[in-house]
Amino acid sequence: MPVYVDREAPKLWRRIYSEATLEASLLAEKWKLVLAGLAFQYLHGLAAHGVHYLHRPGPTLQDAGFFILPALGQDKAFVSETVFVTIFGSFILWTFHPFVSHSKKICTVLIWCRVFVYLAASQSLRIITFFATQLPGPNYHCREGSKLAKIPPPKNVLEVLLINFPDGVIYGCGDLIFSSHTIFTLVFVRTYQRYGIRRWIKHLAWLMAVIQSLLIIASRKHYTVDIVVAWSEKRKKNSNIF
Repeated sequence: MPVYVDREAPKLWRRIYSEATLEASLLAEKWKLVLAGLAFQYLHGLAAHGVHYLHRPGPTLQDAGFFILPALGQDKAFVSETVFVTIFGSFILWTFHPFVSHSKKICTVLIWCRVFVYLAASQSLRIITFFATQLPGPNYHCREGSKLAKIPPPKNVLEVLLINFPDGVIYGCGDLIFSSHTIFTLVFVRTYQRYGIRRWIKHLAWLMAVIQSLLIIASRKHYTVDIVVAWSEKRKKNSNIF
């Protein structure tokens, strides 16, 4: 075994070097698109924080998903986030697998270019919808009586640009239609469905996407319509982007 490891180690480093060289050349060609994609993620976060200034808490709307799925409660809100982080982290690791795997079917830079384009298209529609229609947030910190449900007008531009990090990211309200977590989840799952090679992982990924959607509703982070619209939007754009 030690001899085998010693022989394989140089091959691994050669592969990492070779892949890094290829990816660096692709990044030099596509860096503007990658940078624009990252910048748009910030703009999306800025818009989501901006709509919080307009949020007005009110009675939680009647929702079929709330009747069907029992509430997890505030103490179990981490469950849906754990599933999301698992999906998010697994996808990132998969996009970098060409550096160490022989079964290469993708280029990391090109995959992320596609992902950023899809996210930008979806999030542009999301920004339009949550500014056009503002619903009272169903999440516990967005309900009437919560100090976090409304935020005072910003004191300066810097406060807006910094998105009140990290509280402004964790305790946002008003950015409901449609679910950002579902957008990310479906983009990642759809990308692996197209470019991944393990059939069982594809099936597992779709199952986790469904579970994630149900947990978001059970956690009262979104209304059912936010999830349904996200799934519908994903189906309409799949053929055009991927």
